[in-house]
Amino acid sequence: MIRGIAFDLFDTLVDQNHEGLAPIEIEGGRRVGATTPALHAVVTEKVGTSISLLEFADLLRGVDRELRVDTIDRGIELSSLDRFAALATRLGFGDVMVLARALTEAHMRILHDAVTVPSHHEAILTALSVDYSLALCSNFSHAETVRAVLRAARFDELLTSVVISEEVGIRKPRGEIFEAVVASFEFAPDEILHVGDKLDADVAGAAAVGMRTCWLTRRVKDPERRLEEFDGPRPDFALEDLGDLPVLVARLNVS
Repeated sequence: MIRGIAFDLFDTLVDQNHEGLAPIEIEGGRRVGATTPALHAVVTEKVGTSISLLEFADLLRGVDRELRVDTIDRGIELSSLDRFAALATRLGFGDVMVLARALTEAHMRILHDAVTVPSHHEAILTALSVDYSLALCSNFSHAETVRAVLRAARFDELLTSVVISEEVGIRKPRGEIFEAVVASFEFAPDEILHVGDKLDADVAGAAAVGMRTCWLTRRVKDPERRLEEFDGPRPDFALEDLGDLPVLVARLNVS
């Protein structure tokens, strides 16, 4: 019997505009992250440095490469504030946290603006919340932005709990973040259905702690090929659209 449903956030409950976040081509034909020019503008204003956009992009890339060895590569979340504090230190800025907060705000503003909410999702969650406890389980480096997205979408009042990797310190697919979801529900793992768009992070991670899994393929390019190439556990269920979820869980609880 399913008593609780946990959802991934991006490209599951809400959509990321990947075109709006596509790399940007700068001088010399180099491609940099979509937020890099805005971050460079903040540094130029706050630090008063003459560092070029290309030099800044190289510095940021180097900092990211160094930090991820002990964080992302080990399934540990790297918060945006810590990321930009390291960058501020490298730039030699006096008040590291002032610059780190300004960079985080600029970065997250762009990411937040790229989010859209499918029009039918609020009604789906509202209907599900009548019979099931609902939770969020999201990998994201800035919990404040996640909560702002949930408020804007009016999902926050429908969720029993919100588990975000920045606050837990651990990223999916590591089991600790899913165990935090289980603890928040106080249900047995097999009474919880986790819904997400990533086979590795969502399906494999949730299955490893005994949760049932539903792979949402609406934003997945060539799902059949992706599943064929994936060597992890198969999802218990696959849906093309979240609108089919109420029928799925109702059938599970009847059978």
